This record gives sequence, C-alpha cells and structure tokens, in this order.
Amino acid sequence: MFITATRGLVAATVLGVSALAAQAQDYTPENPECIAPANPGGGWDFTCRQVGKELQGLGLIDKTMQVVNVAGGGGGVAFAEVVNKRSDDNDLIVAASSATATRLAQGAYPGNTTDQVRWLASIGADYGVIAVSADSEIETLPELLDMIKADPRSVSVAGGSAVGGWDHLKVLIAASAYGVEDVRKVKYVAFDGGGEAVTQLLAGSVQAFTGDASEAKGFVDSGDIKVIAVLAPERLEGDFADFPTAKEQGVDAIGANWRGFYAPAGMSDAAYDAWVSKIGELYASDEWKEIMANNGLAPLDLQGADFEQFVQNSVSEIQDISREIGIIK
Repeated sequence: MFITATRGLVAATVLGVSALAAQAQDYTPENPECIAPANPGGGWDFTCRQVGKELQGLGLIDKTMQVVNVAGGGGGVAFAEVVNKRSDDNDLIVAASSATATRLAQGAYPGNTTDQVRWLASIGADYGVIAVSADSEIETLPELLDMIKADPRSVSVAGGSAVGGWDHLKVLIAASAYGVEDVRKVKYVAFDGGGEAVTQLLAGSVQAFTGDASEAKGFVDSGDIKVIAVLAPERLEGDFADFPTAKEQGVDAIGANWRGFYAPAGMSDAAYDAWVSKIGELYASDEWKEIMANNGLAPLDLQGADFEQFVQNSVSEIQDISREIGIIK
C-alpha cells in the first residue's frame, strides 16, 4: 500500500491536467523577489534563480529578480515569514515543491496550512536521485540497500528536507520496495537544503545522498558525486541518460518532486493573475524547455486554480503515506 499510494502521487505529479490559458495582465512587479526557503545550492534555490533569470531574459519582468535564501524548518521559517509579515506583498513569490506539501501535510509548519498562501504555478517535476561520493566503493542501489538491510544504523543518508520530509520519504520508498522490513530504522540525516547535504557527503559524515536530479547535477558535473539511481519509470534524457533508474536495478521505486511557487495570501488579484500568466508564458517558452531537458525536469504544466487543486490533492496523498509509516497519526 505504501508504494501504491506513492505511485498515485507520482502519476498525478507527472501527468497533471491541461492548464487554463492565462490572459496577459498589465501588472508588472516593481521589485520582483523570490524567496528560496533553504541555503544556496538546493532545489528551491535552483527554482528561484533559474526562473528569475529566464523571466527577465524573456522580457516578462523589467528588473532583476532578487533571490533571498531563508533557511530553516524545512521551509517553515520562510512560510511563516510570508504569512505573518509579508501577507500583502505583490512583488513576492516563493519557491515550493513536494517537500513543501509534505511538511504542510504532516503539520510540520506549526499553525500553518495550505490556504494561508496563494498557489501560483508549476514549472516541472524533478525526479528523485540517490547518490554517493565519487570515490565511494558503492556502485549500485542494491549494494547500498543491502548494507541498510544488514545493519540499518551503519548507513547514514543525507537529504535537504527535514525528517519525514520529501527527501526522507524518497529513500524510504526505495527501501520499502527492496524489502527492508521496517523502513523507520533507515538512518536519515536532515540538512537545510541539498547543497549542505552534499557537502556533508563529501566530508564523509554520511554515506549517501537523497535529493533531486536538478540539485545533484552540478555536483555530478564537478565530479564530486555519482548517481546510483534515479527514481523515474525510465531513464531521463540528455545529460541524465547515463544514470540508471532504480527500476532497472530491480527496485520498483518512483519518486517525483513537483516544483513551483506560492505567493502571499493578500496578494491582489491583478498581481496574482499577472504572476500566473508570466510563469505560464515562461513554461511554454523554448528556453524553458531547454532548461528542463538540461536539468532533468519532467513536464508538469499547471497554473492558477489547477495548480491550487493539485497541491491540495498532493497534501492529502502525502498524509495517507505519512500515516502508513507512522510519521503522523
């Protein structure tokens, strides 16, 4: 049931529904800002910086988008700041993902819920990866999982989300699919962002890394890590084509992380519609399609009300998974 529920979430993530056509809006942000709710180097940071750069490059915003890293609480510090201090800021958007939905689903942002912000749009789905340092003796996912089976406490796996978060759930999905009887014994170490998690991997503090394709790519290109499994139904294209899937190694595990944005609940309708339209135009551009291909992002084209409903459904699915493994009651 654990894997079945996860597949349901992934299917919804990857397939989605057709987005409503957004009408061009007159509103233009005066001081565009994107909050990345983690330290530099992770998936949220990638989302803000790539989208900000391309929005300006395509002429969809007039000024350079300021990217502010607000780490802490698996995104909770940033969420609380938006809700409590910047609830009517028309120029602000915040990077979000399955990790955001996971923390909201589990009540990990104390006192905060999905309806306290406005959900803007998605920019793609980022498949999960499991990696080790480039000089590790571990070459395959079954090798790593055999070590965990033999002695769960001997292997530490680092990720950029909090305990019980999406990075944590991905490694549990793989362990469960491989027959690890009690996945709660898998040793997961949480850090504020994928970049920090990889730093600890390279320092030898942990044995493996669980994250997403986009945040791992730079470390693969630099020769620091090797990806031993992609949690996708089939091999990705482009630069990721050489990375084996978990499935082809006999581990029937899939995990996709949607990426997108939310905005303050008090954002005006004109500003909200404009941001939805701008992100929709970005997603439809050839430039963004190339970025998706280069960074292992799969299609997920949702804006406005469609994205809002998708996030609500994701939260509900993740609550079911979390109850199954005892993270919430």
